[in-house]
Amino acid sequence: MEILRSEIFKIITECGDALGIRTYVVGGWVRDHLLGRDCKDIDIVCEGDGIALAKLVADKLGAPDVGIFKTFGTAQIKKDEHHIEFVGARKESYRSDSRNPNVTPGSIEDDLARRDFTMNAIAICLNKVKFGEMLDLFGGKTDIDAKRIRTPLQPGQTYSDDPLRMLRAVRFSSQLKFNIEPSSLHSIKENNQRLKIISMERVTEELNKIILSEKPGDGIRILFETGLLHHILPELVLLQGVETVEDKSHKDNFYHTLQVLNNLSERSDDLWLRWAAILHDISKPETKRFEQGHGWTFHGHEDKGSRRVPKIFARLKLPLNEHMRFVQKLVLLHLRPIALTKTEVTDSAIRRLLFEAGNDIEALMMLCEADITSKNPGKVRRYLQNFENVRSKLKEVEEKDKIRNWQPPVTGEMIMETFGLKPCRQVGVLKTIVREAILDGLIPNNPEKAKEYMMEKGKEMGLVPVKNHP
Repeated sequence: MEILRSEIFKIITECGDALGIRTYVVGGWVRDHLLGRDCKDIDIVCEGDGIALAKLVADKLGAPDVGIFKTFGTAQIKKDEHHIEFVGARKESYRSDSRNPNVTPGSIEDDLARRDFTMNAIAICLNKVKFGEMLDLFGGKTDIDAKRIRTPLQPGQTYSDDPLRMLRAVRFSSQLKFNIEPSSLHSIKENNQRLKIISMERVTEELNKIILSEKPGDGIRILFETGLLHHILPELVLLQGVETVEDKSHKDNFYHTLQVLNNLSERSDDLWLRWAAILHDISKPETKRFEQGHGWTFHGHEDKGSRRVPKIFARLKLPLNEHMRFVQKLVLLHLRPIALTKTEVTDSAIRRLLFEAGNDIEALMMLCEADITSKNPGKVRRYLQNFENVRSKLKEVEEKDKIRNWQPPVTGEMIMETFGLKPCRQVGVLKTIVREAILDGLIPNNPEKAKEYMMEKGKEMGLVPVKNHP
């Protein structure tokens, strides 16, 4: 293993031998090495004092900062782009109401047995006498070769002890395109309610990693099938199912959402754009109506969905900042470009879309194109061509009118100063009238014409300019 000949591993070998302790590289680094993937996080386990080993290695590597976490008996150092964590081998026992184990010192064999999956329970010896020798007590390499996720111990014990491992199983399945073996899947279904003892921050951390995988819809489907999703995003679960009235059925909006998410993920790895795909139809269940002679409708689901985003973000401990507002905006606007493909596109409609979407117009267009999930290739081609027409019109109007990120030239302060008003409803009404006139193309987008229009409409409202006002 040529990579083990690097300076970092050479020094860890020297230090482990100097302290007379068995020393191994374990876990994710070994798994990724066997998969041919690059990994910058290196986990070192020794039969002894991991903190003492870390200090000695840091001194030899010239890495002066050692992060020590005495509560957990771990230490971390950083060398170039590598993060190296050291811990003494241990064994664990769990209480039923907590995923935090009771930890006692143990052997390397004990340490491997406590790990989540066989592919993460492989160790490579770094001591000179057995350097590079693989310790694979649970057939982890065979499982990696078979693309299989399996637990070292009985899955019921593994998942009950630490329910976060159920989410990690789904995350690894989604990231690595591995299959979760049947007894593990069954055990996750049996233990899914145990997820309630995990902090929402940890749940959401794993969920975001699933969402950032290559085909996140596949991971969310597994969350649904195992019952985990019901404890995380019950709103998404409610999208599942098809109802039929008078031989008219609506599509299954849950599986449609997963397809939209996968479609979008082929073009963007932006986490928040992917969240917009997940939540874009989230209020369809509450807005679903059957109209005689027409069929199923979901009127207003975009508005209601947008207003639900802050509550969902707050519950999931997602950031209540510009990322949330971005998701809100895309959920609110996601029907607008689609509507433009079905009618003759006017400059006014394009101006309004540019004004409301601003710099997020490209993200919105990507979401709308991903929203095409028809299995009819001809229909897909027509929709995509229509979206190209909308894109061309967006570019044309933006170059002409500069509406993106536009601020109306008439402000509330200007209106109050001109007509001698204090803050009141009339100020907002007049400001809106001028803004709408520009967006509708009734007047040019320039300060002079906007001010003239403000004066004209102000007088129609019975407002009188203050004396000597220019």
